[in-house]
Amino acid sequence: MANITLKQLRYFEALAQHGHFGRAADVCAISQPALSMQIKELEHELGTILFERAHRQVRLTAFGEEFSDRARDILRSVDELSDMARASGDKLAGRLRIGVIPTIAPYLLPTIIADLTRVHADIDIHIRETLTPRLIEELAQGKIDTAILALPVNEPSLSEVDLFDEDFVLVRHAEDAGQPVPDGTALQRMRLLLLEEGHCFRDQALSFCNVPTATPREGLDGSSLSTLVQMVGAGIGVTLLPEMAVAVEARSAPVSVARFGAPKPSRRVGMVWRKTSPLAAQLEEIAEVVRASAAELRGTRAREM
Repeated sequence: MANITLKQLRYFEALAQHGHFGRAADVCAISQPALSMQIKELEHELGTILFERAHRQVRLTAFGEEFSDRARDILRSVDELSDMARASGDKLAGRLRIGVIPTIAPYLLPTIIADLTRVHADIDIHIRETLTPRLIEELAQGKIDTAILALPVNEPSLSEVDLFDEDFVLVRHAEDAGQPVPDGTALQRMRLLLLEEGHCFRDQALSFCNVPTATPREGLDGSSLSTLVQMVGAGIGVTLLPEMAVAVEARSAPVSVARFGAPKPSRRVGMVWRKTSPLAAQLEEIAEVVRASAAELRGTRAREM
């Protein structure tokens, strides 16, 4: 087993994650036969089978499941060695992997990236946009360095830093612009369009309306905020938007935007990272830049509403 390589472990991790030789090979930027050969050599070194091969997919064996946990720990530790080297320098440089949820990424990232590269000219920013549960998982696995999402996440292994609080606004058809703004109870009786399950923004909106998240809502879900606004413009119902999305989304359809009275629906946006991350001090600096960028952007967009 002395001949097991880090490359083999990374190929193993990709195959375990995707369950398909072709997709894993694409992620690893190698040919499928080359990936298959490396996995077979790894199994030969271990003296046991790691994957059950089927026609269209592969799955981990019982030993493969145990091996996967150890392999992931090893790869995370190796990545943290690189982080330690970066953290020891006089300035932040090199790759910085940032995860962002979809209800923040399109609206905040352009400003954040511009400001981060201006303040830290030597960093190489890599963005990962996906839902909160996946970001938490990838943080734990060391696949990203930090994530920008809605707080709290309540993970003991993660540090949480508040960035800002953000109100939600009501979006309805332009013809309803003069109507009274409903409260959460009144929204229960309206055709409320929400993001599909898995988005924390959906749960936050349902919480404002005092509707259990498990309540069936057939045919009222969209995959993006853009889709929801277009549905409202077509007269299908009403929806909620985070304030940062208004300038981008509300101009693309015949809709009106209204602010809620107290208590307003809102969310707290923050950054999280592993408490054990060698980059913790640098990520505090990054959070300061993100906080300032967001404050400037939100001030500009508030004046435009």
